[in-house]
Amino acid sequence: MHRAFPERACPTLVSLVSFVLIGSSAYAQAPESIGIRAQGMAGAFTAVADDATAVWWNPAGLAGGSYFSTILEYGHPKDPPDTNVKGVSVGFPALGFGYYRLPISQMRPPTSTGLGTANRQDQGTLSELGVTVGQSLGNHFVVGTTLKAMNAGEIHAGLDAGTMVTFGLARVGLAVRNVTEATFGTGPDALVLRRQARAGFALSTGSRGVIGTGSVAIDADLTRTATAAGDQRRIAAGAEAWTTRKVLGFRGGISKNTVGSEQTSWSGGASVAVRKGKYLNSYVDGQYTGGSDEARRGWGFALRLTF
Repeated sequence: MHRAFPERACPTLVSLVSFVLIGSSAYAQAPESIGIRAQGMAGAFTAVADDATAVWWNPAGLAGGSYFSTILEYGHPKDPPDTNVKGVSVGFPALGFGYYRLPISQMRPPTSTGLGTANRQDQGTLSELGVTVGQSLGNHFVVGTTLKAMNAGEIHAGLDAGTMVTFGLARVGLAVRNVTEATFGTGPDALVLRRQARAGFALSTGSRGVIGTGSVAIDADLTRTATAAGDQRRIAAGAEAWTTRKVLGFRGGISKNTVGSEQTSWSGGASVAVRKGKYLNSYVDGQYTGGSDEARRGWGFALRLTF
């Protein structure tokens, strides 16, 4: 029998929500930059986060993942051309590691110096190395944090935090990125990673430690993000379904920017089991994102191992 929701969890959640709602603008990496499954669901993943990319999406999600998960991924955004996203992540129920390389050209908004879409290719990359730990508070509530070392010509420390509440099939997630708001460089072209928050709700058939055969989810940004494509504050909805023996998985979703240009993107993806064993399983995941929002267009694939 599940124990009652711990009384100390409520003040923790309320304090975190109040903290992230201070301030309204952020220069940051879009959450959809990482995670092939997450991108295939159009970014509706904060309350799902049940694989090793929880290190990026929601540190508290590791507690609901498999005993061991590792993912090697590659993404190719359409804009700017000749850029890519690379990452590797490893997750256990209470410990995770992640390393990602992302193009700065997708993060920094145009400034008075004239940086625009046409000449954003040579701004370099931001590298992030993160270590995630989580703590369960009773049977329903988990808090997780990711301590990061970030390098973009300078090295700075960073911190992400997340919570996950689970009751039966329902999950509620809250993730806060860049709690410490690191700044790289000086002047008008400085890269400032301001605080960024996202909330999600999901219904999933997966029990603790197992990716479910079906999930539906919705995410919403709680802060506005200033990017090279303009201001972003998104709402996303997505779904994922697996065949009975989890040999094939399919997912899709739609995401809309609710500020600025208010453009819409759609995503689709699939997974194929390369090896199905009693303990070790391997998959190839792929995704494609299209739609009127050119900043979100692109494709990616990943190799995922679970135990």
